[in-house]
Amino acid sequence: MEQAGQEEFLKFTGVKKTYDQKTLVVKDFNLDVKQGEFVTLLGPSGSGKTTVLMMLAGFENVTSGTITVGGTPITNTAPYKRNIGMVFQNYALFPHLTVAQNLAYPLTVRKLPKKEIKEKVEHYLKLIELSHFGDRHPGQLSGGQRQRVALARALIFEPTLVLMDEPLGALDKKLREQMQFEITRLHQKLGFTVIYVTHDQVEALTMSSRIAVFNEGVVQQYASPDDLYERPANAFVASFIGENNLISATLSQGAGTETVGATLQCGTPLQARNGNCTAGDSQCIISVRPEKLVIKTSDQTYDNQISAKFITRHYVGDFIRYYFQLSDGSNVTVKTLNDTKAPDFTEGQETVLAWMTSDCFAFSNHSSPVQGE
Repeated sequence: MEQAGQEEFLKFTGVKKTYDQKTLVVKDFNLDVKQGEFVTLLGPSGSGKTTVLMMLAGFENVTSGTITVGGTPITNTAPYKRNIGMVFQNYALFPHLTVAQNLAYPLTVRKLPKKEIKEKVEHYLKLIELSHFGDRHPGQLSGGQRQRVALARALIFEPTLVLMDEPLGALDKKLREQMQFEITRLHQKLGFTVIYVTHDQVEALTMSSRIAVFNEGVVQQYASPDDLYERPANAFVASFIGENNLISATLSQGAGTETVGATLQCGTPLQARNGNCTAGDSQCIISVRPEKLVIKTSDQTYDNQISAKFITRHYVGDFIRYYFQLSDGSNVTVKTLNDTKAPDFTEGQETVLAWMTSDCFAFSNHSSPVQGE
């Protein structure tokens, strides 16, 4: 794959969108995308991510702000002149045309020579591993095969950008994972630029160069998958990306420094990395992921230790999810590998949970966490 370029290729500057002239669905949206990047817009339903995609495609008007591609403003450019490929959840293939004819359609519209169209169709059928399916109709294909055809049709005319709106939402788990691999494989091979919309965190983390996390029309954080997971910007991102334990606490020291001290309601002191707390904050949310917690069974020393009561556990196959309750009523989840060291508890049994300061963050509780979609 061609390496993603260093220059800004796609740029949103101060983009806003309102439908009723009162409520902003997208609020002061700013984003830059490098050529060849795979950028995902991730967020709960109603967060504004699909609206941004539709404005980029030209299917929705921009209320204010500018969108530029390659330095050229496209805000007032007609959709058909933007040279953008689209992949939708419902495939949007022509049922009366064969697979080969579906692929040829965008080339025919652009009046390419018949010989070139034939060569390109054969090439893309081979790319999506459907060389012997050209004469079939979409209704004769599986869901995964239809989605591969839809992807190839979006790529075959070599668009400036490829936009994907929940393209795998209609597929079952196994097909979805196969298509994640397929799209990533083609992206790496061809190096096209992708703007991808999903509410599936695993999908975003698996496929993306960078991810923009949305909430209520505002980008909460724009970063690489590992940065989002390991260094979330606020409590919303920490709770939305993967599993996380969020525990209310009172800041006791160092609110403006890299490491802060905090105290739980039960009086237990903790140390955490400072996520976004400032000197004016008195309350915070301690964020620690389930896989970073340890059910303490030895004399090994940890920075943070809390007493907890065992509630239940869920067997997931390759790992076990344990549920505990703190003395203040807060619930805490721990994930451990399913091996011979996995402990067994009786309901109500008291134990100690522990973790290192480097594995947790303290966030200002002004950024309220999301509870689900």
